[in-house]
Amino acid sequence: MSTSWTSFGGDLHLDLTERRAAGAGLRAALEDALREAVQDGRLAPGTRLPSSRALGEDLGIARNTVVEAYGQLTAEGWLSSRQGSGTTVARRAVPEPVQGRRPAARTAPRRQTARYDLMSGRPDVSLFPRTAWLTAARRALATAPHEALDYGSPLGRIELRQALTHYLARVRGVRTDPDHLLVCTGVTQGLGLLCAALRERGARTLGVEEYGLPPQHAVARAAGLATAPVPLDADGAVVDRLGNRADAVLLTPAHQFPTGAALSAGRRAEAVRWAREHDRYVIEDDYDGEFRYDRQPLGAMQALDPERVVYAGTAAKSLAPGLRLAWLALPDALVEPVARLKALADTMSPVLDQLTLAELITSGTYDRHVRRCRLHYRRRRDHLVAALAERAPHVRVTGIAAGLHAVLQLPPGSTPETELLARAQRAGLSLNGLTWHRAAPSPADTAPPALVIGYAAPPDHAFPAAVQALCELLRRA
Repeated sequence: MSTSWTSFGGDLHLDLTERRAAGAGLRAALEDALREAVQDGRLAPGTRLPSSRALGEDLGIARNTVVEAYGQLTAEGWLSSRQGSGTTVARRAVPEPVQGRRPAARTAPRRQTARYDLMSGRPDVSLFPRTAWLTAARRALATAPHEALDYGSPLGRIELRQALTHYLARVRGVRTDPDHLLVCTGVTQGLGLLCAALRERGARTLGVEEYGLPPQHAVARAAGLATAPVPLDADGAVVDRLGNRADAVLLTPAHQFPTGAALSAGRRAEAVRWAREHDRYVIEDDYDGEFRYDRQPLGAMQALDPERVVYAGTAAKSLAPGLRLAWLALPDALVEPVARLKALADTMSPVLDQLTLAELITSGTYDRHVRRCRLHYRRRRDHLVAALAERAPHVRVTGIAAGLHAVLQLPPGSTPETELLARAQRAGLSLNGLTWHRAAPSPADTAPPALVIGYAAPPDHAFPAAVQALCELLRRA
């Protein structure tokens, strides 16, 4: 004996079967079920309950039984009844903790909100093209076949894979086709799928750049791979030291994260040669490939050998992280295992956003949006560099030819990095030090402090004040 009703705008399930089986009478069983629904929060204060007649009909019990149950719970203070207004959950009814249930453990500390967000890897989400996105969404939905809304290929919608094939070839020089593209919910998921597929093929170790993104390293380890740091210098990752130390390597060739170095042509060729000779794979994370300022755009390394280099791209920086749209251009041997693992993970990525992005790309709107963003971020970068040159000339700024962040290197003898970060927090600045990005701890590290500053996230009205606060912090260092 159970029911759900929607008279208050939402469904609520009441099951009296177990209570009846335990020997409770109808009225007592109904009272217990309603009381429990209020206690555990399913019925919030102020919620209007169905009429006694409607609930009686739904449960198949006499109306008088419901009237008596409502009356008893009103007397206890759980419900409130007024002539002409029906019965509602009492405003003063406070849910009691369920016996034997512990509070849910917090999986991660709550992030403290800073006044100024200068974290790297964060775009200015106020630039998201809402009007263009809505227009593209309407057009895409109006023209999409009915089957587009059904279960589909774990690779993703063919419309987006076709659009990406042409776009990536034109803009990044990627050599692929729709059958080798997989749409995923962020590069994080894509990397996890890749690492799991490589683990199935016998891989044990993933080479990672000496400085990188710790969450990516955690993803690799969660998939069962150890991580081996690869040294960096002015030409990017020192790939000639890979040898047998790794079964695959994760690189950021176009714009090393976070140092900003570009992998030289010789190093690119060396990495591909290593992958061919040792039957290994290179994972190319092209996380901000659209944003180049003072140099010609570097083509994707994947073009050197599409069967040995996996290309990973994303809309997180160009549009917004919340879309959770990214893609992998896969070698032939990895298409099946990665697609199979994607299907096991979440069947497929959300369809409507894929169709909208495809429309945005094919209409040319995406290109225009990226150009506007590139100009916006270049102005931000120039403002930051000019302010530092004037107010903190002792700071060396690097990694600014591309991307959305800069590395600020302080001279020897400056305030230690940990103390600098503590001062930044007190000043309302949210930012990271370079050591946070280190792939492996280095207790003997005596290098001068350095900060990784993202200049994209603060809104326009707050950006000058954020830069001023940063300069004051560095001046005192």
